[in-house]
Amino acid sequence: MRHKRVEKKFGRSKAHREALLASLVTNLILRDRILTTLPKAKETRRDAEKMVRLARKGTLAARRLAAARLRRPAAVARLFGTVVPALTSHTSGYTRIVKTGRRRGDGAEMAIIEWVTFVPPVPVTPESDAKTVEAADVAAADKKTKA
Repeated sequence: MRHKRVEKKFGRSKAHREALLASLVTNLILRDRILTTLPKAKETRRDAEKMVRLARKGTLAARRLAAARLRRPAAVARLFGTVVPALTSHTSGYTRIVKTGRRRGDGAEMAIIEWVTFVPPVPVTPESDAKTVEAADVAAADKKTKA
């Protein structure tokens, strides 16, 4: 019996469902907002808020648990370094879900899930951008000379 069981199954196996939700939470952390179906957004909200509560502890154990769940070092670094500091003024309710209407193909209810507080993106200055371009030019020139 499923008494008091809250999570949706989405017609997937447990491993497939866990991978789906981990991917959605990872993309939310990396991109600040994602477009998905409403039921998936609601499940993603649960996991994303758990990840923020975990990251607020700031311990090594918390970082390892987040790394095990998110499976991408860039997402873990962004969660601990950018997302959590931007959400320090909140004690809960870190995400919002905005309904966007129905998908044309199958009529599924769509929604955008995003962080409540604006999370600043990684700063890109013209100098750092120019250095990246210079490094790419140098690498390309090295390839031509070796070939």
